[in-house]
Order: sequence, then structure tokens, then C-alpha cells
Amino acid sequence: MEDTQLCLKEALEAYAWNGRVEDVRRYGAGHINDTFAVAARGMDGRVTRYILQQINKNIFKKPEEVMENIVGVTLFLKDKIMRNGGDPERETLTALLTTDGKPYFRDAKQEYWRVFPFIEDTVCLQQVENKAQFFESARSFGKFMRLLGSYPAETLHETIPHFHDTPSRYDNLMKALEKDAFGRAASVEKELEFIRARKEDCAHLTRLKAEGKLPVRVTHNDTKLNNILLDVVTQEGICIIDLDTIMPGLAAYDFGDSIRFGAATAAEDEPDTSLMHFDAKLYQTYLDGYLQEAGSVLTEEEIASLPWGAKLMTLECGMRFLTDYLEGDHYFKISHPDQNLDRTRTQLKLVYEMEQYFSKN
Repeated sequence: MEDTQLCLKEALEAYAWNGRVEDVRRYGAGHINDTFAVAARGMDGRVTRYILQQINKNIFKKPEEVMENIVGVTLFLKDKIMRNGGDPERETLTALLTTDGKPYFRDAKQEYWRVFPFIEDTVCLQQVENKAQFFESARSFGKFMRLLGSYPAETLHETIPHFHDTPSRYDNLMKALEKDAFGRAASVEKELEFIRARKEDCAHLTRLKAEGKLPVRVTHNDTKLNNILLDVVTQEGICIIDLDTIMPGLAAYDFGDSIRFGAATAAEDEPDTSLMHFDAKLYQTYLDGYLQEAGSVLTEEEIASLPWGAKLMTLECGMRFLTDYLEGDHYFKISHPDQNLDRTRTQLKLVYEMEQYFSKN
């Protein structure tokens, strides 16, 4: 705890705040980076707030590359937003520079910190409460895709290598099964049978990408509702946040992850799978909102791949949960012994119901 306070003090001294810092407190519900809200009072008495974050090096092995991606993308977005008559300070993140001109600070313990201005009069929701919110989520991520449509995605770093390489996720599961280090394989044969039957499906998107049929895009890779700041009054999407996983990818990845999270009728770790269903109406709501904004930049092949994104991102997530379960629950945080198995089963239930729906529509 003392080391954390010393590092925090060092980070605070690395930035030129707009006034005297008078309050620093932990902020938000994120599980990856340590986040603090900083309040500084200027000579005129006005308070300016900031977000200060320590980047998690256990997840992001090369923080400099994470920040290089974020700076490149946000500067590009600012230019687009200004050309469209928007407010670039409110509609995208701004990585503030340290007193020596860098977009991050490295402390004496080699920990990395960054600062963003706090975007006031916005709210961040943890779950979908109604169709209007899900539609706004779709429009926001669709707009994000559209504005970055001409960004050279190939210049971005892969901040988490093979993150949405579904065949690789399948192979990792099979390796965990072969080792069966915790003797759990016999209890998950039904789930393994379901996944094995879809081995060829795992390569569908990566194969189309390799064949040049799906273009590489700038993808966010964590497109949940809680990564959008909504206007506190109008509930309109204002700004996409949590840009650490900005990487080269496919439009189907971002679309699919949103559907996996938002078009489900129960919590990800619901132990009673009878409560978990794929909500086709919410799926259509999201599809309509997403295409309203992103449709003009997506190819016909990309639009056709979106249902595959929904299915494969859900299957991929199920495989990751099951892999972690077989390996002793070392990656995903758990609060009870079978939580990763519960998570696996909800995802596979969604995959099954998606397949039924997409085969008829």
C-alpha cells in the first residue's frame, strides 16, 4: 500500500495540473487498470477533474505501444470530429502530456501512468436497461468504426497478440484438455463435445481475412455498453473510452462482442442456463443502429460477416472460460469454484440459440 502511495505521488508530480491538486480518489468499476479521479482547483476557484490511470503491465506487456495506438487514433478522431463540426475535447479522449512532453509517465518502479481530462456531464452504464440504450450503443460504436474507416489499421500495434484468433483459442483449449492439470476434463465432456463439433466454424472469419475478403479495420475489441460515455441528459453516446485494446481486426469482432454482451437475457455467470437466451429483438435493434452509422464504410462481405461475429465471439469467450476452468481459474477472477464453468455454459447456450435464429433469418 505504501509503495502504491509513493508511485501515485510520483505520478501526480509528473503532470502540470490546472491548479492545485486537492483531491485524489479511486474511481470507476474497471478490473484491469488502477483508476483515480483527480481534482485540481485553479486560481479562479474553478475545479478541473482528470482521470489518472496506472496501466496494468500484467495484461499489457508493452505500455508504450498501447499509448502509441491511443495517441494516433485519438488525434485522427479529433481531426474528423472538428471537420464534422463536433467537440473534439468531449467526443474523444485526450492523452495529456507530462511536463517533459510524453503521453505517459514511467515511475521509479517502472510502472506506467497516463492522464485524460474528465468528460463532465456524462454517465457510464454497467448494463443494458432498455432498447434505446442498446440502440445508442450500436450507433456509438458504428460511428467509431465509420470515423476510423480510413485510418491505416496495419500501423497499429497488437496490444494483446492473437486476441481474437478463434482457431488459436480452440487450440489452447485442446492443450488445456490434454494436460487436465486439475482433473476437471471428465466433468465437462458435454461442453467439449459441443465445441469440437464447431471446430471448422472457428476458422471462418480468419479464413475470409486471409483470403482478402474482409478488410482489416481499427477495432476496439471491448465493445460493451460500459465503454461508452452517455450524455447525462439526452442519453446520447458522447465518447468511446477504454482504448487499450485498440488493434487491427475485423468489424465482425466489435459487432459480435457487443451482441454477446448485450443481446443476452441473463448475467454472464448465471448458473441456471434456463434463464439465458439470445434476444433476437435486441440483436436487430443493435444491427439497425450499427449499420445506420457504419453501413456506409462496410463492404457487403463485412455486413454478411456480422452474424458470424456474434456467434464466434460468443463461442470464443466460452472457450476462454472453459480453458481457464481446466487450468485452475488463473486468468478470470472467480468468486466461487464453478464460476468459469457457469460462464462457459451461458456462452454455449447463446451460441446454440444464435445458430437457430441465423439459420432461419
